[in-house]
Amino acid sequence: MTYIENHEKHAGCVFCEAQNQADNAENLIAFRGKSAYVILNRYPYASGHLMVIPFTHQANLEALNAETRAEMIELTSLCTTLLKKIYKAEAFNIGINIGEAAGAGVLGHVHIHVVPRWAGDTNFMTTLGEARVLPEALTDTYQRVKEAFAR
Repeated sequence: MTYIENHEKHAGCVFCEAQNQADNAENLIAFRGKSAYVILNRYPYASGHLMVIPFTHQANLEALNAETRAEMIELTSLCTTLLKKIYKAEAFNIGINIGEAAGAGVLGHVHIHVVPRWAGDTNFMTTLGEARVLPEALTDTYQRVKEAFAR
């Protein structure tokens, strides 16, 4: 809960700031490719909620070059493979919210969400309490995902 209580609004782009830091449990970057990287979502919908983000700060996919778009899809595929192994994920929600009207939480820097899912994983806390309950701390998730990418 510390990361929620101490959350500060960023003047700049949180994704650009993260990619300029060293990879560790604080910035949550699990893997860096040539044109894109994988980071844990700081406010996950489920344990293992990852995001694939291009290094280039662009608001939409068409502004990215074909090589970057291709790498983002390959990294998304790799994320699903790893999350199946780590968390025994049964399914995935994969999505891109482009623009404020679509629900983009970070405007201006396109990214792909990869959310692992399991049969029956919607519970009363989310449905009635409008709260998320995670069975694992983000630092633990980071270690598991980072180690899986290293293999």
